[in-house]
Amino acid sequence: MKDGFIKAASCTPDIVVADVSHNRASIAQRAREAAGAGAKIIVFPELCMCGYTCSDLFWQKAMLDACVAELLQLADDTKDLDALIFVGMPFGYGFKLYNVAAALCRGRVVGIVPKTHLPTYNEYYEARHFTPGPREARTVKLGSGAGAYDVMFGTDIIFECRSVPSLSVACEICEDLWVPSPPSIRHAGAGASVIVNLSVGDEMTGKDRYRRDLVVGQSARLICGYVYAAAGDGESTTDLVFAAHNMIAENGSLLAEAERFKNETVYGDIDVDRLASERRRMTTYPPVDRTGYTVVGFDLDVTETALTRRFDRRPFVPDSKADRDRRCDEILTMQAMGLKKRLVHTHSSAVIGISGGLDSTLALLVTARAFDMCGMDRKNILAVTMPCFGTTDRTYNNACRLAESVGATLREVPIADAVRVHFRDIGHDESDHSVTYENCQARERTQVLMDLANKTGALVIGTGDLSELALGWATYNGDHMSMYAVNVSVPKTLVRHLVRYYADTCGDETLSKTLLDVLDTPVSPELLPPEDGKISQKTEDLVGPYELHDFFLYYMLRANFPPKKIYRIAKLAFADEYDDDTILYWMRVFYKRFFAQQFKRSCLPDGPKVGSVAVSPRGDLRMPSDAAARLWLSEL
Repeated sequence: MKDGFIKAASCTPDIVVADVSHNRASIAQRAREAAGAGAKIIVFPELCMCGYTCSDLFWQKAMLDACVAELLQLADDTKDLDALIFVGMPFGYGFKLYNVAAALCRGRVVGIVPKTHLPTYNEYYEARHFTPGPREARTVKLGSGAGAYDVMFGTDIIFECRSVPSLSVACEICEDLWVPSPPSIRHAGAGASVIVNLSVGDEMTGKDRYRRDLVVGQSARLICGYVYAAAGDGESTTDLVFAAHNMIAENGSLLAEAERFKNETVYGDIDVDRLASERRRMTTYPPVDRTGYTVVGFDLDVTETALTRRFDRRPFVPDSKADRDRRCDEILTMQAMGLKKRLVHTHSSAVIGISGGLDSTLALLVTARAFDMCGMDRKNILAVTMPCFGTTDRTYNNACRLAESVGATLREVPIADAVRVHFRDIGHDESDHSVTYENCQARERTQVLMDLANKTGALVIGTGDLSELALGWATYNGDHMSMYAVNVSVPKTLVRHLVRYYADTCGDETLSKTLLDVLDTPVSPELLPPEDGKISQKTEDLVGPYELHDFFLYYMLRANFPPKKIYRIAKLAFADEYDDDTILYWMRVFYKRFFAQQFKRSCLPDGPKVGSVAVSPRGDLRMPSDAAARLWLSEL
């Protein structure tokens, strides 16, 4: 439960229709197993105490009394479990029968939530036996004699954990999710961060996809965790088959899914702190309104959750090749569409500095695609290579081949002499390879590009990417500046895949071969002289691995995680690549640079947003340039 991670379990017990004592024992066993696995929220299917398929047996007083008695016994059986448990059963109140979910915690029934929407169509006949539950909670008495106690009964109940305030649980039952306005909508509006659904869901061919879409979609719409438990083998198969299609979702992502037609338990680690952060971030998410709701408190121990959920080490890059290719094509199109609009609006051509490195390569490919969209001749792309002290033959040759392959006009402007004149003018010793030595080259290149753009009626196309901007790895008013920055919201880990996708799909063997060599070239600004003709200045040796920095960036800006939580999940994600000390070292570098370099991001040129993380001062990141990093560094 630390760091907001709550392990939930969706369980399908082995039941016997109408054998309440057997079912209670089976539920207790599954609950004990789930709690032993660390689950704090444990959900069982609809009417599982007796079986959904009891039909007219629901009217039998003997069975109804047995359900209440066995519920109290189940509460006692599970009193030593540190969990909130939901179990389905029929419940009589005020001469009516209700299909309910009973919530248990530490030996007591803490609430009873009735079903609202009762299907009476096709194979369903629920209205024959049950009555829709009341919204406003009232007290009902459970047990007898000195051991009797009052329990809240109604649909509008929020179960709130006293020890973890961001954990608020509400319940709906099966069909409640399938209607146009599910109760979970108002439950989330009342502050529920986790919705549990006790369901039956008989199986038909193709129904599993629709059910999955409902569960995942509802978790996204409500920004909540959603725990769905379904009946399985054990229910009567007179007319129906039940598949135990258990699922756990979080904000549009499916965390766990059972294999259908097997009575099993699935687990998912729901991050309630992230859900709370997402709701705060979205200004259109309504403020909590608990009018008409009853809040029932419960207690859980705040223990360490053994995480089973997977954290992508490259959160910007889809796992599957099909999804990755689709994402790459979409992003290339978005980048090109943004540039197309700017080119058409300004009636301009394009000037781009090409180094033979990854970022300028991607920018050139995007520019070529934009020109195609505009119906413009690619010869009007002026690709400028500006060799200087650090340029190697490999990158120079790749830059030339790239320009030729895409059909751009190549122009070479050696800048070494101009930089030496500048060194003389400002009194800088050329043997002093300090930041001045490096930045003079970067600014000279930008001056050349800007002046050529003026001369040819063109826009300077920026090449810097999101990861460089996050770290401030750009020369202020050098490569930091352009007239339209096409890579501005593309992280370095994704740049590689975009270039590889282009290499795989361009249909030009020469271009593809050149792109693959660019991908194989170490990332470098090439501002220091080469050693034995090879690149001497490798960016990741200086600022750290981009895959780590992109990971930190994603979870800091997109998820708003604090440093200790990012460190915790980074250790899991990169366990087989980096040791803990290495991760911590580069995290410190990341936070120091991120805060210190905001002034560069405060005056970025325009560029298209393509993902959920961006640093434009006009869009996603409104951050003061003078903010202190002490709070974050102290936590590290």
